[in-house]
Amino acid sequence: MAVTTFFSYGLLMFFGYLRDFYSNFVRPKKPTQKGYAPVVRDFEDFYTRRLYRRIEDCWNRPINSNPGAFINVMNRDRESQKHPFKLNGDTTRCMNLGSYNYLGFGDPGGPVQEQVFEALDKFSVATCSARPHLGTTRLHHEVEKLIARFLKKEDAMIFGMGFGTNSTGIPALIGKGGLIISDSMNHASIVTGARTSGAKIKVFKHNDVEDLEWVVRDSIVQGQPRTGLPWTKILILVEGIYSMEGEMAPLDQIVEIKKKYGCYLMIDEAHSIGAVGASGKGITEVKNVDTADVDIMMGTFTKSFGAVGGYMAADKGIVDFLRRASSGSVYSSAISPPACQQILASLGVIMGTDGTDLGARKLAALRENADYFRRRVTEMGFHVLGHYGSPVVPIMLYHPAKIPAFSR
Repeated sequence: MAVTTFFSYGLLMFFGYLRDFYSNFVRPKKPTQKGYAPVVRDFEDFYTRRLYRRIEDCWNRPINSNPGAFINVMNRDRESQKHPFKLNGDTTRCMNLGSYNYLGFGDPGGPVQEQVFEALDKFSVATCSARPHLGTTRLHHEVEKLIARFLKKEDAMIFGMGFGTNSTGIPALIGKGGLIISDSMNHASIVTGARTSGAKIKVFKHNDVEDLEWVVRDSIVQGQPRTGLPWTKILILVEGIYSMEGEMAPLDQIVEIKKKYGCYLMIDEAHSIGAVGASGKGITEVKNVDTADVDIMMGTFTKSFGAVGGYMAADKGIVDFLRRASSGSVYSSAISPPACQQILASLGVIMGTDGTDLGARKLAALRENADYFRRRVTEMGFHVLGHYGSPVVPIMLYHPAKIPAFSR
């Protein structure tokens, strides 16, 4: 499979360079303005120009409906040689298998819609300010208290952006003299936050606890580069469910290593909070790990809760420090009040405090549907990554020619 996949990409690149060679004769490029370097070199733009644009319709599909469980995809004029991406005016109703709206709270007309509209009338669309200034309402405090209670943590801080939770939160937690040990498949927001922090970064093989222990032990023995001084702190960064692989972290084993060597542990639960576990508490519930053993619990409200933003939950001292030191708190705009109400209402449904069993039924349906889908496509002969119980089910196509054939 690997050989044929590399051969396919090699063939595409070969013909791509042939097209470039031919184009340079037919339509010579305009020279770069004197004294200026080209914004993008040909080699850097080659993939986008000769590979991606030929199949970009597989991702860039316009729709004319809300992105719920079903969507109306606007069809293109595939028969036209001159304008193959031109819309022909027809639509096709399709099942939406590419959404992180795990529990359906992001759908219009959902069970929390009326409460969100009430918050909109009472608090306005946005605060137009950062949290420490004029960006905090009663709803922001309620969200922080409720998420801390849900995760059995002393306190929590919410951020206005999911990506910004990691990219602005991690640099506040660790800096120069510290060591970050990160899973090789961690999300780009974690990578950005780690690089911005100024701490030394080491990577361990994805979900390989033996390699993690070796990296931790070797780092403690070697100490800081050049000086050999002990690290000010060691922070292990992992995800609960990896969004591209659909795999769950072996959290119970990671916690053992963390305790054994005196490290700190931060877990990103963007795709596991409110999505897995009998009561939606995430990977800690699945792996039967006490949340007290995880120092910082991070997650987003953009998936299961159908809202926006993210959170970090930890001991009160850590959260108080984050509020003062994180640029995501001091400079970024606060979550809009209606979005806060969306989080409160959807979390209330998940916890069952709304007086119904709707949350439990949604969680059970998500788990059963994901496992059924995974089992059936595996039986059909597809190569599927990930673990049972995960709502992320990646189907591998490998060959570039199969991608447009399968999608179209």
